[in-house]
Amino acid sequence: MAAPTPVSDQWFSRAKAVSPGGVNSPVRAFRAVGGTPRFMVEGDGAWLTDADGTRYLDLVGSWGPMLLGHAHPEVIAAVQDVASRGTSFGTPSLPEVELAEEIVSRAPVRSVRLVSSGTEATMSAIRLARGFTGRDRIVKFAGCYHGHVDALLAEAGSGLVTLAIPGTPGVPAHVTNDVIVLPYNDPDAVAAAFAELGDEIACVITEAAAGNMGVVAPEPGFNELLARTCREHGALMISDEVMTGFRVTRSGYWGVDGAAEGWRPDLLTFGKVMGGGFPAAAFGGRADVMDHLAPSGPVYQAGTLSGNPVATTAGLTTLRLADADVYASIDAWSATAQGLIGDALAAEGVEHVIQTAGNMFSVLWGTSTPARSFADVQQQQAWRYGPFFHAMLEAGVYLPPSAYESWFVSAAHDDHALSRMAEALPAAARAAARAQEDTA
Repeated sequence: MAAPTPVSDQWFSRAKAVSPGGVNSPVRAFRAVGGTPRFMVEGDGAWLTDADGTRYLDLVGSWGPMLLGHAHPEVIAAVQDVASRGTSFGTPSLPEVELAEEIVSRAPVRSVRLVSSGTEATMSAIRLARGFTGRDRIVKFAGCYHGHVDALLAEAGSGLVTLAIPGTPGVPAHVTNDVIVLPYNDPDAVAAAFAELGDEIACVITEAAAGNMGVVAPEPGFNELLARTCREHGALMISDEVMTGFRVTRSGYWGVDGAAEGWRPDLLTFGKVMGGGFPAAAFGGRADVMDHLAPSGPVYQAGTLSGNPVATTAGLTTLRLADADVYASIDAWSATAQGLIGDALAAEGVEHVIQTAGNMFSVLWGTSTPARSFADVQQQQAWRYGPFFHAMLEAGVYLPPSAYESWFVSAAHDDHALSRMAEALPAAARAAARAQEDTA
């Protein structure tokens, strides 16, 4: 008698019949690692349960938002309370003001506009920068991802690399004509671009610490250089903190020391943690720049669900609960996990580098040289990751289904979670060591 088809397989078949690739965000399809994606039905702290009833230690965390872990009781209680009084009004509401106040009190911004996704935040920030400066050109960095904004998909890191999509189909060439793509962490390239086109550049946009080509932190002084160069040429610096904001620091700002030293971005974008697991994001910055935004100024931006009371309540509750002890716990767990991963891979002779940015991390495969750019990342033996991923999955540890993504942990990750990881790693490291590159 044939074994029954796993429930996730059944759901994937149903999903493929009604959605492109069976998913609503490409990396979820497991194309980079092979196999069938798991359909999750429950999250609890550091754990996920799929439709087959299998329980996994979660190191994705909804790609970053779950700073406190899944279904934190205080967040759930706050959401249930506000939802019981209505889920959307199409008017200003109290939680959106409180969330904006919380962000302004922590981050180096004077005002913020709430939106519903990181893509919307970066798109709007760039429009505002162009409207404020009266210029069109944008500088971005290869491997940095800023959402699926047409102009910003040029060399945009994880999603396109994971799926081996050449270029940006569906994006007209003229849309990217004003986009200058530079190597990350390359001050000389920045200087050369501004020397040639400085009076045409509206803004530089950069991930505060890159997390979408795997984790690649800015080298010391690089973000400061960007801020200074923009200021000298009348351009704006946009620091994309959708991933790092309120995850690696309580301030929501990667360059905490920079603020003390007198430099900071002109605009910042936020998302993920500030939504507490709900669709919420924001962009904010200097008062004179933000005053160009409608209805105060001529640059238009709007959104029906922007400032949604349920999403803003979830975000506000998450930020208020995320005290210094939460960040200390996350940092410590992340550091211990990195040590376990490194020891397991070293024991099997797998060359690797664990790339870090605060408590975010990823593994660079088949090399002992840290990556400082997208070109460096692309030289890794990413084919070792699929066998590693599936061995961990079989042992009950859910990792990002791509070698080009950051791993995320939460305050709910504890000693039990570490034990599960430690038990799973030896077999996974052996699988990575024995992996063979498919050259077909």
